[in-house]
Amino acid sequence: MGKTLLITGGTGSFGNAVAKQSLKSKKYSEIRIFSRDESKQEKMRFKFKDSKFSFYLGDIRDLDRIKKVCTGVTHIFHAAALKQVPSCEFSVWETIKTNIVGSKNVIDAAISNNVQNLTMLSTDKSVYPINAMGMTKALMEKLAISASFPKNTKINCVRYGNVMHTRGSVIPLFLEQILNKKDITLTNPKMTRFMMKIDESIKLVEESINSKKSNEIFVKKSPATDMYSLASALKEILNSKSKILTVGIRPGEKIYETLINYEEMNRTISRPGHFVIKNANNIKQKKLLKEYNSNNTEQLRMKDLIVLLKSLPEIKKLI
Repeated sequence: MGKTLLITGGTGSFGNAVAKQSLKSKKYSEIRIFSRDESKQEKMRFKFKDSKFSFYLGDIRDLDRIKKVCTGVTHIFHAAALKQVPSCEFSVWETIKTNIVGSKNVIDAAISNNVQNLTMLSTDKSVYPINAMGMTKALMEKLAISASFPKNTKINCVRYGNVMHTRGSVIPLFLEQILNKKDITLTNPKMTRFMMKIDESIKLVEESINSKKSNEIFVKKSPATDMYSLASALKEILNSKSKILTVGIRPGEKIYETLINYEEMNRTISRPGHFVIKNANNIKQKKLLKEYNSNNTEQLRMKDLIVLLKSLPEIKKLI
């Protein structure tokens, strides 16, 4: 019997990318897409005309619904979340209900259905959180790594920086402004963000699945860039004359993002391409490491940033 994958929030960028990869793979015999958006599900159904896909309308806030959808599932990628920082700041209780209560429902549904593997997608904003989105994601991680009681379900997290050209990325906004010959609006030109492609985020999830242990957090080693360089690179690629304007930081934003904080580094091990944060303090470190953030990681040179941006399918179509 083949493996069955459930993707919560499956009509988003991550779900679409996994769906595209799965067409070339025989790893999963069935892929269940679970989301609230009927319109996006319909578009995805027509985009991926394949019998291995099943579509389920529902909300992770509804425990009974998610439990039923998890029946017979072997793997879950939990991507459903409220992610826009300003929106979460203005609708805190809604963010709590989705990112915390909803995530707890997914954990409970996975355990009750003896799902083999649950991977929960988190964010750099969960580290030293200063906004509602980050705080709720931090608590989602705590729920995941504290779930030590399931006998048959392995639960891990992956913590991402900026995934380029997804809903949480600024790149679509910059492109829209450039294509419409508008000014490019920066909140702060010195603000830095990690740069990671969507296929790299999927690879990190696969690393978490392959781990024999539970209650770990996987972090991709990624380069970063500042927002002025990002805007300038897009201008050069598209031969744009748009001006770059500084408009001020939005509610809940940070100047730089941290993927692993100082305290977590004491229980973090380094592997090729990624870090693993252990749920224990008995890791023997040779030396005390600093935090891992978008200021002290590798900074992309302009020519390398341009090459990276040109590799994105959304930008390839424009050049």
